[in-house]
Amino acid sequence: MLCPFCHKDSNKVIDKRDNNETGVTRRRRECLICTKRFTTYERIENISLHVVKRSGKIEEFDREKLKRGVTRAVKKRLIPESVIDEMIDDIELKLLNRKTSEIKSTEIGKMVLTRLKKIDTIGYLLFASVYRDFNCIADFEEAIAELKHVTST
Repeated sequence: MLCPFCHKDSNKVIDKRDNNETGVTRRRRECLICTKRFTTYERIENISLHVVKRSGKIEEFDREKLKRGVTRAVKKRLIPESVIDEMIDDIELKLLNRKTSEIKSTEIGKMVLTRLKKIDTIGYLLFASVYRDFNCIADFEEAIAELKHVTST
């Protein structure tokens, strides 16, 4: 942190106050060179993710929309909401740790499918039927054959 008066980076924190309502930390500092005092404010920067839809349209990542989609697909399965929340948390963390802030919706769908496959195979098929746009029984048979191949190896 550079002193705004002498532009040296030697200073110490005298007082620190957290404002839980706004998420801002206020630090009162004193320059060790010129002994003048100044205040800095620290805020958490939100990283906004953008989803590139199949149509090419770009929209902001909406965690709740993803959760609704997964919940809707597996609503008749006995998957606890906490398990779905953990899955969404894991996906969101992986997305935030990427180098890019734009992610294709198909990649998010693959991430959901990968995790659902481990949690509940029927839930996986239900989500896959929407995500992959199954049109006939052959699509289901192909997905089931895929699952059988994965579980047998």
